[in-house]
Amino acid sequence: MSEKYFVQPDLKFIDEITGLGAETLKKCFQCATCSVACPIAPENSPFPRKEMIAASWGLKDKLISNGDIWLCHECGDCSELCPRGARPGDVLSAVRYAAINEYAQPKILSDAVKDPKKLPFLIGIPAIWFAILAWITMAGGETMTKLFKNFGVEWSHGGHDVIAHANFVSTWFVDLTFVPLAGFVVIVFGLGLKNFINDIHKNAVLEGKTDKESIDPKGFLQAIVKVLPTILKHDKFNKCEANQDRATAHMMVLYSFIALFVVTNIFFVVLYIFHIPGPYSQLNPVKWLANIAGVALVIGSALMIKNRLDKKDQVSSYKDWYILGLVFALGATGLLTEMTRLAGAEYLSYFIYYLHLIAIFNLFAFLPFSKMAHLVYRVVAISYAEYGNRK
Repeated sequence: MSEKYFVQPDLKFIDEITGLGAETLKKCFQCATCSVACPIAPENSPFPRKEMIAASWGLKDKLISNGDIWLCHECGDCSELCPRGARPGDVLSAVRYAAINEYAQPKILSDAVKDPKKLPFLIGIPAIWFAILAWITMAGGETMTKLFKNFGVEWSHGGHDVIAHANFVSTWFVDLTFVPLAGFVVIVFGLGLKNFINDIHKNAVLEGKTDKESIDPKGFLQAIVKVLPTILKHDKFNKCEANQDRATAHMMVLYSFIALFVVTNIFFVVLYIFHIPGPYSQLNPVKWLANIAGVALVIGSALMIKNRLDKKDQVSSYKDWYILGLVFALGATGLLTEMTRLAGAEYLSYFIYYLHLIAIFNLFAFLPFSKMAHLVYRVVAISYAEYGNRK
């Protein structure tokens, strides 16, 4: 006898994903064109038709724990060919963001990031914090110098004859803000991913999408290593047709963040291990990498914004514009900070650097709660599909 499934629609969940960009959900009448059209859906239990059914019925638990929602790259082929204009790609995008909200803790931050009314607070908190740190740096230099000497370390990392942003907001303050913040982000992701992996494994076992009875950590790590080249080359994305132009912009942004992460860590070591403070010469190869990455980040994010503006029929909700605007602001303020410093515009450079710090804080602190978290969840889901022999 076949297993019985008692359907319990969650109307609040339907309202939630509708507000996140799934307004077209109810146009779907299950013709299966989307699953046929998708160039990357596996032959064994393909998506997104079954996800559209679950979303229409408000089957939150069945959807949130479904790893297949992360295998979708929202390339747009299904939405382009849907005869009813149900836009399955947009629906799955909304479901993924609902999943991010479900796994991220604490909920107060998760709710704040997805609520446009809370944006002034998300910007205002770091704005006040860095304003206080700037005031202490500029007004209390002598006091801080004496205080740090008691610990045998140098307070100032800025010169007196050059424009150095460490003279505006101390490097110590910047790093004492972002290093603990990085720990917080890692913990939030760690707790969320623990539940996420367990849930997608249970779902895969239940639906017969894996031949693994349990998760072997070593085998799972090997799967991550195996899929990284596919992710870095955007192999799946390049199979799509409707939105293939997005692949280039996505790659530019991805590699920019990787490069800037490398640059930040190099300069961190140079400053605190070798005690060589900035600003560094423009002839420094690491500065070349930083500048190229900054330009690529601005161009890549600008292309992504242009792509959304050009596609009038594509559903773009607050979650999309929040992260796109933030990434563009991060790149633009970073480049302008350096350009105004080189031009000798000291206070203008300080002000733009202040805006840059606010942008970094927003991107970094709220990473596990924003759409950007898909970078982590998607990598894990693709790795699990590889580990579980999902075909």
